[in-house]
Amino acid sequence: MSPVRVCFVCLGNICRSPTAEGVFRHLIEREGLAHAVEADSAGTAAYHTGEPPDRRATAAARARGITVSGAARQFKAPDWERFDYVLAMDRDNFDDLSRGSAGRHPDKLFLLRQFDPASPQHASVPDPYYGGAEGFEEVLDLCEAACRGLIAHLRQRHGL
Repeated sequence: MSPVRVCFVCLGNICRSPTAEGVFRHLIEREGLAHAVEADSAGTAAYHTGEPPDRRATAAARARGITVSGAARQFKAPDWERFDYVLAMDRDNFDDLSRGSAGRHPDKLFLLRQFDPASPQHASVPDPYYGGAEGFEEVLDLCEAACRGLIAHLRQRHGL
C-alpha cells in the first residue's frame, strides 16, 4: 500500500505551511503512522523559494519539541498528481490553488481547519508574519487541532 501524501500550502511557505508540516510529522510519528503518511509543504507564491522557515516559527515549534525545517518552494501543477490532500491555510490560498488547478481537483483541496471539528466553517490559519510571538503560538495551536482531526480522518478513510 502506498503512503497517503499530504501537502500544506500557505502564501510564501516560511511560516504557516512549514509549521503545519512540522506539527503533522510530529503527530504521525507519535501515532506510529510515519510509514503510512508522507508530508510536505509549499507556497502559492515563489517569494521565498529556497529560504528556510521563519526563525520565529522554528523557535516557537522547538519550544514544544516540534521540528520545523526545510526550504520554501512553490506549489506547482505536478504536485496535484503527487499529493492526495492539498491543505490550504486560508481562503486566499485555497482560491489560488483552485484557480491554478482549473477546478480539476476538488476532491484533494481542503482548508486545513476543516479537519478541526471545533473550528468555525471556512476558518483560516492566520498569517503570523507581521505580528508578535503570540501569533506563532496561535498558529501552532490551530495546526495541532486541525492535524489531530486530519489524522482521525486519514485513519477512518484510509484504514490507518
